Amino acid sequence: MIVTLGGGLGRDICYRALATRDARFDGRFYTAVVSTGIYCRPICPARTPKLEHCLFVPTAAAAHQLGFRSCLRCRPELAPGVAAWHGTANTVSRALALIAEGGWGEGGADELAARLGVGARHLRRLFDEHVGATPVSVAQAQRLLFAKKLLAETSLTMTEIALAAGFGSVRRFNDAFKKTYARAPTTLRGSAPRSGVGIALRLSFVPPFDWSAMIDFLGARAIAGVESVKGGVYRRRFSIGAALGTVRVEKVGDALGLVIRTSDVRAIGAVVARVRCVFDVDSDLRAIDAHLSTDRALRPLVRARPGIRVPGAWDAFELAVRAVLGQQVSVRAATTLAGRIAKDGTFPDAHALARADLSASGLTRARQQTLTSLSRAVAEDARVLDSRESLMAL
Repeated sequence: MIVTLGGGLGRDICYRALATRDARFDGRFYTAVVSTGIYCRPICPARTPKLEHCLFVPTAAAAHQLGFRSCLRCRPELAPGVAAWHGTANTVSRALALIAEGGWGEGGADELAARLGVGARHLRRLFDEHVGATPVSVAQAQRLLFAKKLLAETSLTMTEIALAAGFGSVRRFNDAFKKTYARAPTTLRGSAPRSGVGIALRLSFVPPFDWSAMIDFLGARAIAGVESVKGGVYRRRFSIGAALGTVRVEKVGDALGLVIRTSDVRAIGAVVARVRCVFDVDSDLRAIDAHLSTDRALRPLVRARPGIRVPGAWDAFELAVRAVLGQQVSVRAATTLAGRIAKDGTFPDAHALARADLSASGLTRARQQTLTSLSRAVAEDARVLDSRESLMAL
């Protein structure tokens, strides 16, 4: 079987990266070893297999679909999320983001395709071309790898892990895990102690990361009562569906350390996905900086400030509201207005803001009407703010 990696990666390049354990390629491909039935990251400390035993695939989902088990030494679930965007079409990138946020519903690929505005057959073709796996395989791999991460890093119960990873029941979780790893999930249980502090997780990224620039940007725009930045630590209160909670984020080496507290463990996956977006975790800064450095004017700027990332937003609706509030006013004024809208300690969703009385918010009448119209439109159809750019090209 021949798998196209894209991005200029061939078998020889991949094998050299594997043999030298080159961290620059971590997350850009995985090595499936046909003699062992296991797939690994390029940085795996295990003995390098012979080239004829190696199959290089672009994603962990592709390896899962081919029947390979994830390595217990290098833990593919910890790889930076570069493969989630590298060389993919916009539609696929959006689909991967939705799956990561828990957007894989009972309707499966058909429901996902409908949310993206494409046909299910076309979506499967795009996934096969850019990801090397079907949407179903990606969703299953996402659940299993996230469950494996929770097993190793947290003290959540099996029921909590099953729900957090998107399985409808512990039985389904156990069946899928045993089928994939040929062992019970309890055998991979870590030693994290149970505590009331919260659920601690780490998100790896490709360095460098200009944490000061990121945290200063977010701090200047923190919404009072919702967000705060102090001592290099970002904190936020959130509301996702019926789940309420808080998340704490700080930089720990080449990873972000998260502490999540929530009323419903099923929101953990969505929280992690949103943190990845806010902090631009999945960008390959080495590749970006190298490209920008080819420009004579940008080269000295990149060298002076390597690792500057593009801050993201908690969700598309919040970003749209902030954009309306920020028109023709200062950052400080816009942040103050956002704080008045989020008076209950969490940023309102479209349904809540559509019903809200904004007369005492200090907004002009025109801006109140704009926010109300925006909120009603999103409340009626959440896809209003979905990315459609790829439909023109495809």
